[in-house]
Amino acid sequence: MGLIQREIEKAGIATVGISIVREYSEKVRPPRTVFLRWPFGHPAGEPGNHRQQKAVVLEALRALYHIREPGTIIDLPFRWRRENYDDYSPPSPNELE
Repeated sequence: MGLIQREIEKAGIATVGISIVREYSEKVRPPRTVFLRWPFGHPAGEPGNHRQQKAVVLEALRALYHIREPGTIIDLPFRWRRENYDDYSPPSPNELE
């Protein structure tokens, strides 16, 4: 995915990847990545857990705005199946500027 991200970035479109295999992201060095220590095949979260998936996507979008150094990986604090997303507050529009 990181190689594709670089090509998209060359066209002027910003990208962010969601990784669950940190070693691959460190080797490929995509432009921007968020990392989750989650089971293989579930980068956005548990099937049917919409709050969890929304939190991951919103944090990835936050990283899209905040990562300035290519190859940066942000570790997201979410834990698999042990997190309460009812209290999750998405980034405010001011945070994304």
